[in-house]
Amino acid sequence: MYTVAFLGLGTMGSGMAGRLLAAGFSVAGWNRSAGRADALRQRGATIAASPREAATNADVVISMVADDVAARRVWTAEDGALSALKSGAVAIECSTVSPDWVVELAQLVAARGALCLDAPVTGSKGHAAAGELMFLVGGDAAVLERMRTVLAAMSRATVHLGPVGSGARMKLVNNFVCGVQAAALAEGLTFAEACGLDPAAATEVLANGAPGSPLVKAVSARINARNYDVQFLLPLMKKDLTYAIAEAQRWGVPLRTAEVARDLFDSAIRAGWADADFAAVAEAIPGRRVIRS
Repeated sequence: MYTVAFLGLGTMGSGMAGRLLAAGFSVAGWNRSAGRADALRQRGATIAASPREAATNADVVISMVADDVAARRVWTAEDGALSALKSGAVAIECSTVSPDWVVELAQLVAARGALCLDAPVTGSKGHAAAGELMFLVGGDAAVLERMRTVLAAMSRATVHLGPVGSGARMKLVNNFVCGVQAAALAEGLTFAEACGLDPAAATEVLANGAPGSPLVKAVSARINARNYDVQFLLPLMKKDLTYAIAEAQRWGVPLRTAEVARDLFDSAIRAGWADADFAAVAEAIPGRRVIRS
C-alpha cells in the first residue's frame, strides 16, 4: 500500500482522503485551515504543518485545492511539496486548474525525477465522501496503471484522455456545460415562478423531460428549497467558467454562453452568495421571488 500525501482537505479533499484511509492507505494530510483536518486526524491520518512535511517520504502526492494560485502555492512555495518529492514518486493534480499550470507542474515534477498525472474529477461533496467520483486523467498510461488502486479507492470510474493537460481540458469542458446548464435552469425556474406556474410541477417537467439530467434534478431541488449548503462552492464555478473561456479562446472557440453564465455567477457573488453552493445563482436572477423574514 502506498503512502499518500493529500494537500487540501476542504469540501472535496476531506471526502477523498477519507476514502483513502478507509481503503487502508497511510495518509499524511495538509490543509491551509488546520482545524478542518481534525476529523481525519481522528480517523488515523497524520496532519502535517506544511505541504513539504506531508510530502516527505510519500509515494503519491495529491493536490485538491481551489485554483492555479493555490495549486502553485502548495507545490512550489518554499515549504511546498515539490521540495520534498522523492525520485519515483507520483504527483497527482486533482484540482480544477488551467492546462498551462498542469503542463508546467509536470515539467517541474520530472526535474525531480518523479512522475505526474493531471486528474481532476467530476462530482461534488457527496460523491467524494461516497467514493463515486470520476477521474479525468491526462498523463502516461503506464503511470495511470500504477495508480489505479489509489484512484479506485476514491472513484467509480477513471477515463484516460491523453497526455498531461488533457484531463484539465476535459474538466473545463465539463464544468462549462454544467455552469451554463445551472444558470439556464435558474432563469427557467424563475421564469416559471414569475408567470404563476407551480414550481414543483415546473421542476417535474424539466427534470423528467428533454432537459433532464442529474444536474437538473439535484440543482432544481436545491433552488426550490433555497437550500444552498455547499456541495460545490459558487465562486469556484465562476472560476471554472473563466478558465474555460480562456482555454477555448486559445483554440479559436468563443464560449459565448459561458460568458453570460459567468456574469450571472458574478452577480450572485456581488449579491452576497459567495459562501453558498453554486445553485444560489438563482438568487441573482431578476424576478426571483423575495422571501420576507
